[in-house]
Amino acid sequence: MKKGLCILMIAFFASCKPKQVFVDTKTPANGVNVDTTAITSEKIIQKHNNNKIDFSTLYIRASAKYRSENDSQSVSAEIKIKRDEKILVSIRVLGITMAKALITPNEVKYYEKVNGNYFEGDYETLSQWLGTDLDFNKIQNMLIGKPIDDLTKGNYSFTEIDNGYKLNTIEDKTEKSFFFEMVHFLLKKQEIDQPEKERRFEANYPNFQDYPLGILPAGININAFQKKGKTTIEIEYNSITFNEDLSFPYNVPDGYDRIFIKQN
Repeated sequence: MKKGLCILMIAFFASCKPKQVFVDTKTPANGVNVDTTAITSEKIIQKHNNNKIDFSTLYIRASAKYRSENDSQSVSAEIKIKRDEKILVSIRVLGITMAKALITPNEVKYYEKVNGNYFEGDYETLSQWLGTDLDFNKIQNMLIGKPIDDLTKGNYSFTEIDNGYKLNTIEDKTEKSFFFEMVHFLLKKQEIDQPEKERRFEANYPNFQDYPLGILPAGININAFQKKGKTTIEIEYNSITFNEDLSFPYNVPDGYDRIFIKQN
């Protein structure tokens, strides 16, 4: 199976330069300096969570570039999200559907046309294959510019950095860092570092779009570092519509072969 195409598809779940800067994340709102004297980790989390995104469904038209040590691809995609229930991704090259994936809180399914293969399985198997832990909430949050973890349930140290703040925690030999700008407290970057496993994952959000129902990323830049090398994925959200009545069709074409991912 052409693994690059499948990793790109999963990266849409997990996460380009946007064409335009939509939300000012450098200048304090209303020209007033931000008072950092009372800032704490808890207040950063609270202010970030105050940025509500009100939607039942999202329909995202996107384009992406994938690069690894020995492969590169450019594709277009449609991403459909029914909040907390399912995500459907269709990847196209020159208008032809080359891969499709459907994920729910319990399972992941996808097929790819190049070699006529399909996969059905759980997150444990997929996480081991990709080298980073995944579940439905992490994927959904990453796509909409939210932290992969519920920050209210963790303990984080707080550091002030250039034009923003950094929250950091280390648990079970895994270090997680979340970077926020200081105007709207939007998430600019999130990192997962596992030194013993020699792998690191980061998702960057260069710019944002302000919609009537909330602020969303204008794109995601993903970098994944493993022993075998670096993978880079640049995703640009070309358009987003809210609360449409979406369908989520998924059927594996006849004659495709099921693949099984060997667990370590």
